[in-house]
Amino acid sequence: MDKDSEGLLILTNDKSLNASLLSPSQKHARSYFVQVDNDITDKAIETLKKGVDITLDSGSYTTKPCSVKKLSKAPVLPERNPPIRVRQNIPTSWALIELTEGKNRQVRKMFASVGFPVLRLIRVQIEDLKIGKLETGKYIEIGQDELFKLLKIEVSRSAGISKQTKHAEKDGTVKKGAAKKVTTPAPTQKISRRKKEGQYSNAPRKKPEKPEKEDKNSREKESSTKRPISKKNSGHAPWQKKKDTSSSARNRKK
Repeated sequence: MDKDSEGLLILTNDKSLNASLLSPSQKHARSYFVQVDNDITDKAIETLKKGVDITLDSGSYTTKPCSVKKLSKAPVLPERNPPIRVRQNIPTSWALIELTEGKNRQVRKMFASVGFPVLRLIRVQIEDLKIGKLETGKYIEIGQDELFKLLKIEVSRSAGISKQTKHAEKDGTVKKGAAKKVTTPAPTQKISRRKKEGQYSNAPRKKPEKPEKEDKNSREKESSTKRPISKKNSGHAPWQKKKDTSSSARNRKK
């Protein structure tokens, strides 16, 4: 319910109740008194009953068929604070709508789509839970069993285990319709895709065998055989001519 609306609220810390009450699949009926601008027509009422197109944050949405009827006179309600805007030349009218869904500002958008903007919106009933004569700002406490009965919610569907189920678990039997006790399986170790399957084998790991030390002499022999034989350095640069030290050269000098 938005800040501009009034009426019945349920205050609870039971998350399961909140989930089951607001779930669209549960289809819990909600009733609202609606005060609209101008005198609402029968044609508009019939259009609302069949469903209208409204705009939500997710896009266009067609509302489900619902119950709508025009009230012949205004219901007895406390004054609104702040009061609604009043225009002297334009009357207002009242309607009662009951629907089983609750989109964001749905009722306001529904009446606006048929040309009758909402001036005041009061939720007066959720299933069999009625606001009655409860004054504005007041509250009453209701037990879980009574509340669930009025809201037509089965206790077994709530998150907490019912008393009947607890007794059945102590006796070792679970009655029909009771919540079943679920045992969690023993944790299993997950294997990452980057891990090798062999690392998680039950067989004992074998230490990698160290290579035997090679004989020093054999390594030297092996290296000498592989090493290329280089020519003896003459000590002359490539462009220098090598001195001829033969006997024929000495005879030419003489």
